[in-house]
Amino acid sequence: MKIAIFGNAMKSETLQEVQHILQFMSDKDVEVYLSQELRQELNLREYAGFPELNGEWSESGRSASEMINAIDFALSVGGDGTFLTSAAAIGQKNIPILGINCGHLGFLAEVQSQDVDMILHKLMEGQYTIEQRRLLNVTVLDNRGNKREGLIMAPNALNEIAILKEGLSSMITIELKVNGEHLHTYHSDGLVIATPTGSTAYNLSIGGPLMVPQSRGIILTPIAPHSLTVKPIVVPDDWRFDIRVESRYDAFMVSVDGRSQSLSTDVTLHIERAPYTVKVVQIGDNSFLKSLKAKLNWGK
Repeated sequence: MKIAIFGNAMKSETLQEVQHILQFMSDKDVEVYLSQELRQELNLREYAGFPELNGEWSESGRSASEMINAIDFALSVGGDGTFLTSAAAIGQKNIPILGINCGHLGFLAEVQSQDVDMILHKLMEGQYTIEQRRLLNVTVLDNRGNKREGLIMAPNALNEIAILKEGLSSMITIELKVNGEHLHTYHSDGLVIATPTGSTAYNLSIGGPLMVPQSRGIILTPIAPHSLTVKPIVVPDDWRFDIRVESRYDAFMVSVDGRSQSLSTDVTLHIERAPYTVKVVQIGDNSFLKSLKAKLNWGK
């Protein structure tokens, strides 16, 4: 079995958990790959760097694509933010991800530190299931409808794509078309387009509805809309969205799972379901409903 480990090398709790996992794996028939940042921070030169993160050739002479295609599982050690980073790094490689929680509130990183040994045993024994999580994809178009390549480096979102005003500017105007039909022109601080997985993230904090991750829907939730009659709406996940933004400063922010950048208002954003899914490893009797009650005190 080959396992890649992702984690934030700047956090001491992550490093401690990674060291524990390495010790656990030391007498197992498991080949472990660490990110370059983790390997350098832990000073473990005997482990090959996981080359997908740095684009370099591995120490064994195999290319990055050959190495990552050989990985059976990825461990994301940290919180939900680390899980999102791991999913973005893996991309379309079809590698299942197991989230190990070293943060606070974790809906993606569900495994707690005290359960790691038991969970890893079950993983190696094949006692797990795989959940398919849908993503969103954003494409930037110019005024002629041509793609503007390179403006968004990681265009796929497991949680959400957020259209936001830039800095302390006044509200922005967001014209939204759904399947080519004008739905609404929002006057607001922004608009969050979320997946069911992302319903417990940014969407929840601005009053959007909860959805179980297996749902086939997309949530549209405005941020501080100027009109009280504009409410969140859930639509099928095979619908397509085209967005134009007007701003006093001729710029706005687009955030893809928290990765934010500024764009000019002379572009159109095209958003639709991504052509692949993220595979999430589920072990034990954890469920979304149990997480709701345990982590959000839902229904109490």
